[in-house]
Amino acid sequence: MQHKTLIKVRGYHLDIYQHVNNARYLEFLEEARWGYLEDSGDIEWFAKHKLAWIIVNININYRVAATMGDTLEIFTRFSKIGGKSAVVKQEVRIAGKEAIAADAEVTIVCLDQKTGKPVVIEGELKARLEQHIAEQ
Repeated sequence: MQHKTLIKVRGYHLDIYQHVNNARYLEFLEEARWGYLEDSGDIEWFAKHKLAWIIVNININYRVAATMGDTLEIFTRFSKIGGKSAVVKQEVRIAGKEAIAADAEVTIVCLDQKTGKPVVIEGELKARLEQHIAEQ
């Protein structure tokens, strides 16, 4: 499943150069990942199974400056499921401008909330994540 989140750029998102500050993009990406998890039903599923996602790596490319008043379309999708981690790809587009402001690959690990240790992605958990890739 590819998920789309819309965010309007506000004045407080800007830096001294009047474009979106690089650190804000990380917040926008996180907002989009939460929206994806809510809409897919994963938040409840992971809470029920006492599992949590943590980010272990983010690689982000800044492409075109977004400015106040722009509407950002953030597209989020799972792209890879590994043995202990998964990769989420995200792309931030400026609506109406055919421009990509940023793109990122976010590597996440699933933790057992009781032990705080990573879990192997297998069985029901793997099937749950693979359905996200199959739906694309």
